[in-house]
Amino acid sequence: MDESSNSVVRFPEIARQLREEILAGRYGAEGRMPSEAQLVRRFGVSRPTVARALRVLSDEGLVERRAGSGSFVRQGVKSGAATSKLLALLVSGLGNTEIFQLICGEIASLARMHDYGLVWGGSDQPRLDPELSLKQTEQLCGQFIDRRVAGVFFAPHELVKEKETANREMAVTLREAGIPVVLLDRDLVPFPNRSDFDLVGIDNVAGGYLLGEHLLKLGCTRIHFVARPHSAPTVEARMAGVREALARWNVRPEPNWIHIGDFEDKKFVRNLTGPARAEAYVCANDHTAATLMRELHQAKVRVPEDVRVVGFDDVKFATLVSPPLTTVQQPCREIALTAFRAMMDRLSDPTLPACHLSLTPRLVIRDSCGAYLPRPTEVGAGESLWKAG
Repeated sequence: MDESSNSVVRFPEIARQLREEILAGRYGAEGRMPSEAQLVRRFGVSRPTVARALRVLSDEGLVERRAGSGSFVRQGVKSGAATSKLLALLVSGLGNTEIFQLICGEIASLARMHDYGLVWGGSDQPRLDPELSLKQTEQLCGQFIDRRVAGVFFAPHELVKEKETANREMAVTLREAGIPVVLLDRDLVPFPNRSDFDLVGIDNVAGGYLLGEHLLKLGCTRIHFVARPHSAPTVEARMAGVREALARWNVRPEPNWIHIGDFEDKKFVRNLTGPARAEAYVCANDHTAATLMRELHQAKVRVPEDVRVVGFDDVKFATLVSPPLTTVQQPCREIALTAFRAMMDRLSDPTLPACHLSLTPRLVIRDSCGAYLPRPTEVGAGESLWKAG
């Protein structure tokens, strides 16, 4: 196992043990903790792994690291209790989802600016089976309650059948313990329903509409949508946006224009890449779009010459795939800032009504949509393009 893997596996456990010792009052009135060299010997790991564990405790507001002197328990930390200003992130598979890494990194900066510690629940886990991940986040909820954190930023699970019930139970459990919850990116209930929790994310209907309208302006009328099973409610909202764009342009969707499936299913892939394929695919996210483009390439179907593909999120690899991916950008910094403000408002007045704060999406045009190909005769909005079903 290389050092990177060792860090992922060991540093959360090291942080947990040291946290328990801090809260048990083991380090006395002075609060001096063992040196990094002593911790390296004690746990049998490298210095970067120990440093990462201490950084977690520093972000939580439990430890302060003094240059030239070492690490000390922060003044005001009481044994048997958590700090009074401690927030938590509950994001399954955070290390594998780029937009959540960016959003949560910004939240961490804002927490430090406002003198809050931050517990990164879910960030220290390697890629996991969704069922296992559900159990782990349920355990984290219990830990947050025991720690008496002030509030939790929660990105509900997706891609697992039991997600709706489990997500709701976790959020309600936290609220019943007196801990405010602000949802990140997605709701607990299927679109278009709304839960009674604060939610901050992008306007996914508007984002889907932007993609659909863009393809229509390029002359595409056979537009299909591709997603994985048990996707988040945001995906249904994106789908609704595409549907609205088709309706505004008087284009009737084909009967089987929505494709929900797994790319491990060869029949599902053949349906997308075979002779009956669409003119254009709107994908639930950039990862799905990149996977579809790979399958089209293997089937010798050219993007964008033979079929156009667009994604959603604008993650880093969107510019690295070939051709570069047209997508909708997630305003991660703005989402983080809005979510943090929502949490501060909720902490200041728990009686406020639940709010749903949607940020404006932005279309990012690259080669995969065929915008730079010779264009067919344009059809203006309002002209009839109804296709026989």
